[in-house]
Amino acid sequence: MTATTLTPPTQKTSLISSAEVIYPDSDGQPMADNTRQFDYIVMIQGGLAALFADRPEVFVAGDLLWYPVEGRTDIRVAPDALVAFGRPKGYRGSYIQHREGGIAPQVVFEVLSPGNTPAEMRRKLAFYEQYGVEEYYEYDPDRGTLKGWLREKGQLESIALMEGWISPRLGIRFSLEGIDLVLYRPDGRRFETFVELEQRAEKERQQATLERQRAERLVERLRALGIDPESDD
Repeated sequence: MTATTLTPPTQKTSLISSAEVIYPDSDGQPMADNTRQFDYIVMIQGGLAALFADRPEVFVAGDLLWYPVEGRTDIRVAPDALVAFGRPKGYRGSYIQHREGGIAPQVVFEVLSPGNTPAEMRRKLAFYEQYGVEEYYEYDPDRGTLKGWLREKGQLESIALMEGWISPRLGIRFSLEGIDLVLYRPDGRRFETFVELEQRAEKERQQATLERQRAERLVERLRALGIDPESDD
């Protein structure tokens, strides 16, 4: 997550006609400060998108600006990953909540960079609490720390133990292997990077080739013995 400045929700500014409001699609900040942070952001967003690929009413995005208040372009934040249930898939330049049926993203993720300060993260937490997030997860890849908050009675309450935690909304399980974040789908499969997915696909292709070659050799041996494996007799 890149360092950004959040306007305090209580700050007052004049509203203008909603027809005249332009909600910028960029805050001018890079998605990630280093390759390790970037890899985790892509893994989380990609894994969530794959998990809900067959559910048209679940929108998943990464590093997308979210504007929770109509007419207030100064109140915004760009979670590293967000999931909005009840919203259709499709292109968005930003997530403008009043154009999304008033639905706030229910789940957000932040992957910390070395530049993120405790004060900044407290402001993030307050923002997500005020604007309706149900589950908030924060991972620091440099320190190997994993935190989570769950909405209870209108507030985001800290989750006491994240190891083995299963998200009520997503159904995924959280774990740390050393300092590395590992996420498991409901079927037990772990989230993978693009490299890991390609390596697994290549291994499966090689295995399929070996099995085909074994089958072809078996057919040749049977024919050498005068047995036609394709015969119905």
